[in-house]
Amino acid sequence: MAEPMLKPPKVAISPLDWMRQNLFSSWYNSLLTIVVGYMVVTSVGPLFTWLFFEATFLGDEPSDCVGTGACWLFISQRLNFFIYGFYPDEFQWRVDVMFLLLAVCFVPQFIERFPGRKWFGLFGLTGLPVVGYFLIPGGNFGLEIVESSKWGGLMLTLILAYIGIIASLPIGILLALGRRSEMPIIRGICVVFIEVWRAVPLITVLFMASVMLPLFLPDGMNFEKLMRALIGITLWQSAYMAEVIRGGLQAIPRGQYEAADALGLGYWKKTGLIILPQALKMVIPGIVNTFISLFKDTTLVLIIGLFDILGTVQSTVTDPAWQNVAIEGYVFVAFCFWVFCFGISRYSQNLERKLDTGHKT
Repeated sequence: MAEPMLKPPKVAISPLDWMRQNLFSSWYNSLLTIVVGYMVVTSVGPLFTWLFFEATFLGDEPSDCVGTGACWLFISQRLNFFIYGFYPDEFQWRVDVMFLLLAVCFVPQFIERFPGRKWFGLFGLTGLPVVGYFLIPGGNFGLEIVESSKWGGLMLTLILAYIGIIASLPIGILLALGRRSEMPIIRGICVVFIEVWRAVPLITVLFMASVMLPLFLPDGMNFEKLMRALIGITLWQSAYMAEVIRGGLQAIPRGQYEAADALGLGYWKKTGLIILPQALKMVIPGIVNTFISLFKDTTLVLIIGLFDILGTVQSTVTDPAWQNVAIEGYVFVAFCFWVFCFGISRYSQNLERKLDTGHKT
């Protein structure tokens, strides 16, 4: 019986040795370390002073913001608008329920041994959109209708990103498989779709979906502006997702296909059980990078009159009652985007480590 291979022992390096090897290994590295260190020290102090030490956190009116620090009172006073937009106050509990369900479904994914976390994740991908479809707009089960024109803020940003992510992944998989199909018609349709949508900027797609799409619909048929934006975002993102997944399919060794054929598996079993799982595992970084890009690109919906979290902040900083608070508003938006994007990135890294089968070099 062959003995298992042992990993080489870890070499302990003291902090001084690490600094000597990485920061002061040569005269130009030492000079660069000193210059960067000086810049960090001289900038961090004033930054923290503006952010926290001289900032205004409490108060009821804009006049309560005094001093040279940040006016976080602006964020606290308009936080309701930044999260819900124009969604009626008496129905905001519906959005809170969706926020809670979103946290319940995806926070356990960061805890390795959380009981039932797979089922929570599965519900987040399948059941959560269904619950949101009935809960947020209303009109069913005795819930009063809330027009999509009143949706906004962080709530709208998450709706656009979440639906775009959930819908674009399966469509992208089908497009990638179709582009590699041996049937010329299917392959040609997928190639044309992918290349056309990838050649058009998202801002143009949103404008066309909002203005031009109703002109091509039959009389009496029309979609709300939000629905048209979701259709445009999903189709545009699916083209990019298809190319990411196609890269993973091309990276699969030919022997995997031949082994599946030798087992007598049909096309769909071979693809679903052998080829596609390996391809998706290989391109997890690319898929996640596309998801993060989509999450940030949702801010472009402002050009068609939809007020996401960035749109609500921009519309508020022009209020004469609040002067010189644009920096605070944009810092708040940046922090919100960082929290979600960093969370997606960390989860993808955990997923990569979990699915690692030792084939990396």
